[in-house]
Amino acid sequence: MSSWAESLTPARMRRVAVVAPHALLREALVCVADAGCVELDGADEPGHGTPGPAARRLQALGSGPVRPLLSATAPDLDALRAAGRADLLAGEAQLEARREAAVAHGAVAALAGWCPAADVPRLSARLAHAGAALVPLRPPPGIDPPTRLDDAGTVRRSLVPLVRTYGTVPYADVDPTVPAGIAYVAMFGMMFGDTGHGLLLLLGALLLRAGRPRRLASLRPVWPFLAGAGVTSALAGLAYGEFFGPTGVLPVLWLDPLGEPLRLLGAAIAVGAVLLALAYAAGIANRWREGGPGRALYAASGIAGAAVFLGLAVLAAGVLTHAPVLLVSGSLLALAGLALAGTGLFAASGGGAAGALQTGVQLFDVVVRIGSNTVSFARLAAFGLTHAALGAIVWQGTTALAGSGPAGVVAGCAVLVLGNALAFALEALVAGVQALRLEFYELFSRVFDAEGRPFRPWHVPTETPSAPPPTPHALEVTT
Repeated sequence: MSSWAESLTPARMRRVAVVAPHALLREALVCVADAGCVELDGADEPGHGTPGPAARRLQALGSGPVRPLLSATAPDLDALRAAGRADLLAGEAQLEARREAAVAHGAVAALAGWCPAADVPRLSARLAHAGAALVPLRPPPGIDPPTRLDDAGTVRRSLVPLVRTYGTVPYADVDPTVPAGIAYVAMFGMMFGDTGHGLLLLLGALLLRAGRPRRLASLRPVWPFLAGAGVTSALAGLAYGEFFGPTGVLPVLWLDPLGEPLRLLGAAIAVGAVLLALAYAAGIANRWREGGPGRALYAASGIAGAAVFLGLAVLAAGVLTHAPVLLVSGSLLALAGLALAGTGLFAASGGGAAGALQTGVQLFDVVVRIGSNTVSFARLAAFGLTHAALGAIVWQGTTALAGSGPAGVVAGCAVLVLGNALAFALEALVAGVQALRLEFYELFSRVFDAEGRPFRPWHVPTETPSAPPPTPHALEVTT
């Protein structure tokens, strides 16, 4: 599989079993925990069921949250308790839970789980050195592997939270991380179109990249996402001729939002139609991967829904251009899509009179949703107009004060700075929320038809002799 194709799918998972002799099971589990790339089955968290020796000593120690660690060799649990090593006791408690979940067969024990295919060779080599093995298994029927989105690379890492906020991508589906990020920053830029404000966003992204200010260091991974929003806002500002408002610093390259609102509205709906078409394309691919060609053909978010959407778009074009050919072809295409969608919905309803009534209501909802979702993209123009209007008000106040003497110039500068600061803060928040709403409700609702299960590997690092024990109060228990 080529690299570009791999970037459009979640990380490939392999069903594996960690197999080791009973005497070497602890060493094998230490390798697995340190690698942090296997999600083991049937291992309850410490505290569930009967606690083991390490868990009981950890409870008796009564320490606060700690970051678990494991020692390379089996430790003396009483010595750990006496030394107050809650971190090592927490790690041993987790290991005990996994060891109890192991299936014994003769002289060996095994635990099954999921591991990313790319990590299998590396983990196999580590286990071989520990006297254990990583055995490939056939995936259990009817159970989908967990999903891990690839977050390799600075840009992808900044975009993954956008998809995770909506939900977990099903394992069989395409990974929309990069396309969703591009769509988001494009919509944000259209609503926040001002070159000056976009450059401020870009400056903020570069400061985050440099680790400034330090109190926002936790936000450093999102700097590429913020930089993309700044670039698209600056480009939209160039098209609108906006630089901290209609200051005249930049010429209007495309249109003046306040002077041609209907043209901007038409452009916003056209952008929305293109994004919806791309969402339907992703939905068709996902339905095919989830349930084969039949599912892709009859689903309302598959070929059937795409045919209704395309037919209504052609029909609308025919109405606007008074072209009979477009009117007829659009109507036929929409009716064909409704027939396909109705067939699928009727089969899913169980048939009968109640099923027919339910199918009719659902088909009506399909048509209404397509129309409302398309019109919903008008907010790209509406909030772009609002941003331009706020900039115009600030600039008009600035110029009015600047013409009334030296004191007016000072007051005008204050109005320009404070007004832009207020417009920047308010519109950045509004544009961010509205772009997110369009992404989730209009686009993702067609791309996804179900939710997957996130990949949760077991990871407990092995203590190195030179590493000092971590401070308990600042860290949390991880699994």
